[in-house]
Amino acid sequence: MASNPPGAPPDQPQTYPVAPLIRFTLLGLYLALVLPLPLLAPPTLRPWLTAALPLGLVLVAALLSERVRLDQEGITVGHPRWCAWLLRRGWQLPWQQLEDLTSVGTSQGGRVYYLRAQDGRRLLLPQRVARFPAFLLQVQRASGLDLSAVGRLSPPWTYWALAGLTGAMLLGELAAQLLLAA
Repeated sequence: MASNPPGAPPDQPQTYPVAPLIRFTLLGLYLALVLPLPLLAPPTLRPWLTAALPLGLVLVAALLSERVRLDQEGITVGHPRWCAWLLRRGWQLPWQQLEDLTSVGTSQGGRVYYLRAQDGRRLLLPQRVARFPAFLLQVQRASGLDLSAVGRLSPPWTYWALAGLTGAMLLGELAAQLLLAA
């Protein structure tokens, strides 16, 4: 990756998807929570739940496909074309309109950060992206804002713990199904 001088936007467009640990943990959690439902449901509901399961998986995958793009023009947050028509969330902010960074405490004790634009908009700074330190460095270089105090919303160990619990749930469900089939 090329090194940019301070105050310069990225030389080449950079894309930052949701961090794989977060994406795959939440997809696994969806499966762990929803896979047993058709088996536990009354017979009349089983076909409906079985049909809804892959639709829900696609929706969760779409929600977790958000990505951030940094380029010479500014920062863009959105979803890929295959699901953008459905979610229609996202925003774009040219570097020259980025004015300030605002920190807000969450009820869980964490901190979220909003990018404040000249037109008064406050846009949530993505904190769950892959290569987060590189992302922050690029935004800091392009905007001139001091982002040294910005950290991840949740420490990685929380997602590792959730991934472990999700794996245990999936293994438990598999073991239960094998015992029922025997």
